[in-house]
Amino acid sequence: YLASTNQIDKAEAVLVRLRKDMDIAFELDDLLTVLEYSRQTDYVPQPTMWQVLAGKTEIDLRHLVFSVLFLMLSQQWAGGKGVMFYSTEILSDSFHLSDEEIKHIPTIAQLLTLGIGAVGLFSVILGMCILDKVGRRTVLMVSSLATAISSALIVIGSKVDIGPVVAAAMYLFNLSFQSGAGFIPYLCASELLPYYALGSISGLATSINCLTLFIVSFIFPILDKAIGPYLFVPFIVTSFVTFLFAVFMMPEARGKSIVKVVDQYKGPIRCVAGPFAKKYSSSN
Repeated sequence: YLASTNQIDKAEAVLVRLRKDMDIAFELDDLLTVLEYSRQTDYVPQPTMWQVLAGKTEIDLRHLVFSVLFLMLSQQWAGGKGVMFYSTEILSDSFHLSDEEIKHIPTIAQLLTLGIGAVGLFSVILGMCILDKVGRRTVLMVSSLATAISSALIVIGSKVDIGPVVAAAMYLFNLSFQSGAGFIPYLCASELLPYYALGSISGLATSINCLTLFIVSFIFPILDKAIGPYLFVPFIVTSFVTFLFAVFMMPEARGKSIVKVVDQYKGPIRCVAGPFAKKYSSSN
């Protein structure tokens, strides 16, 4: 409030009190930059969601919007929730547990499922620790590719019918997925979109995420019965598609203000990295 009403000295004094023994210069500068950007766009009427999606705003946000929506879609289509929801059943089949063995709780499948959950918690912490050191794009590339490889290992283990191989691959799957592809999508909207598009696009992205979760959770047991050991083949494909997106199309927000991100990645949907990268100018 103080900064937005040009009471900069008071705003700085408040920040000094809130951030005791810390350098607040960068935070204050970033705050003033965002406010200045907001003032420059204040005269523009708040666009509707459809205008943002169509790129019919003062700044064309189509690539950034596509990135946010794709990431929220990919977060569910990798099959991570399927592993958590159905791992006990899959592992019970992989270890050929009889009905009598399943009655004796906890079974080896249940204990392994508990371990998968613990690995997921460790993975998120690990991913958060390295995220700002190597960047969102690099973490997502490694995470999605490792998830695809883990899915392939689950298929191989299921095909050769070796329970420990399936279990180890599921641990690797959760480690790979949760350390990047599982949580990065939740950060993307606030890092890639300006304030006037954040609300509507975040709502749409969440809807897509929930719908994809419903679809994957619904078809997972159906696929299990239909294709058996090849259950994770579709997730190899989806994880590899996410890897390709990270390589060629994902915006990198590490160390950048929202103003810099929007300026760098504004424009139509396109490759923004690698040999196929295309630069965008307002004259295009």
